[in-house]
Amino acid sequence: MNFTVISVGRLKESYWVSAVDEYAKRIKAFGKLRLIDVKEDAAILDKIPKGSYVFALCIEGQALTSEEFSEALEKIYVSEKKGICFIIGGADGLPPKVKSVSDMRLSMSGMTFPHRLAKVMLLEQIYRALSIQNNKKYHKV
Repeated sequence: MNFTVISVGRLKESYWVSAVDEYAKRIKAFGKLRLIDVKEDAAILDKIPKGSYVFALCIEGQALTSEEFSEALEKIYVSEKKGICFIIGGADGLPPKVKSVSDMRLSMSGMTFPHRLAKVMLLEQIYRALSIQNNKKYHKV
């Protein structure tokens, strides 16, 4: 499966970059991953790969357990979608126009986190979902 993560802003702090690099490396053992950073919200729509299932990460989205997220991804794999795209907004969140093109709005938590941390958390959850699907020891019940 092809995964794309589009995020507003660029990670500058070395600890965030290291965490993203680590999870990206782990995910690539299961499929292709593209990380796209855009400078502003207006650039998001043009970067969404055609035919992808789109998740918009936003606080009003649906919260899933790791197991439910893994199951959701598995259902997408067997659909006619050509990939999965996740969109992370900037400090002000995602504009309504971007949310409107999503197939699902996903909430990482009811809590507020820095959007830079959201990228790390998302990649960790993608890796966890793939580990669940492939019966790897990473996910503990």
